[in-house]
Amino acid sequence: MTSTSTKPLIVAELSANHCGSLQIAKDSLKAIAKSGANAVKLQTYTPSCLTLNAKNEHFKIQDGLWKDRYLYELYEEAQTPWEWHKELFALGRELGLLVFSAPFSKEGVDFLESLGCPMYKIASFEVLDLELVEYVARLKKPMILSSGVANDYELYEAITLCKKCGVRDITLLLCTSAYPAPLDSVHLASMPLFAQKYGVKFGLSDHTLGTLCASMAVALGASVVEKHFILDKSLQSADSAFSLDAQEFSELVRQIHNVCEIMGNADYMPSYKKGREFARSIWVARDIGAGEKFTRENIKVLRPSGGLHPRIYKSLLGRKATCELKFGQPLTQKDIT
Repeated sequence: MTSTSTKPLIVAELSANHCGSLQIAKDSLKAIAKSGANAVKLQTYTPSCLTLNAKNEHFKIQDGLWKDRYLYELYEEAQTPWEWHKELFALGRELGLLVFSAPFSKEGVDFLESLGCPMYKIASFEVLDLELVEYVARLKKPMILSSGVANDYELYEAITLCKKCGVRDITLLLCTSAYPAPLDSVHLASMPLFAQKYGVKFGLSDHTLGTLCASMAVALGASVVEKHFILDKSLQSADSAFSLDAQEFSELVRQIHNVCEIMGNADYMPSYKKGREFARSIWVARDIGAGEKFTRENIKVLRPSGGLHPRIYKSLLGRKATCELKFGQPLTQKDIT
């Protein structure tokens, strides 16, 4: 981590969890704000931005949560209608949330710009679309990219392009594009290497169940943690199976704040540490007469503090007391000839 631990940006991903209801979307934003999250991320697309309305095997999902569904139909169900965006952006800002989105087309970028979108996310599947990446990067706003399905060279290409376009604030999120993602697929230890490999900030887009991975990511220095949010587990959506509900998201925020407190500041070195009063020092272990030599029997290194530092103990042996010393008193410099 950096020398000073700072709280990460905690992003609630709404995705398809509005379940086709603007009211659920608005209630979700209110619950997200109440949870203590910093930001909400939308997705800005139409099905035709993403795929063809084709019904052959190329466009059918073969396994996983959405097995046997056609891409166009899935995206049609999951999309956040563009006519909702203005109201959701306004509500989020009113609630104190940073509201931004992941665009999937140039038209989506232009639309989001009309709403004053402050930053952009590029999903890992879109990292390969350098024309879209460049279109966003030319805005020179903060950008978040997901690793997901993109390989090292594709990430390098996209990040290099963003930097060439003048983007100064780039965050790469470790992401496993499985829904939900098994714990052994995450490889969280690889996340901090993004800073070395690509010269960017790093974080986690978490598709695992629960809050463990997201909390651990913060301990490893994640500057952004993104997790899917659903208002209530009783709601059914394309993403509900791997999303945190309002109570779980609040718990995640609490855990992250606790992790930040625990991690603290790497440069922290107080002049006085709590409990120091019980550290060892040099004590008079039996009555000593004036002029009597110090021995291992009449002075000892014991708890608590108050006497001379133990480091000088050996050098005192054989020296003499300047005055009469009583059992149980701390040995001080004035007591030594």
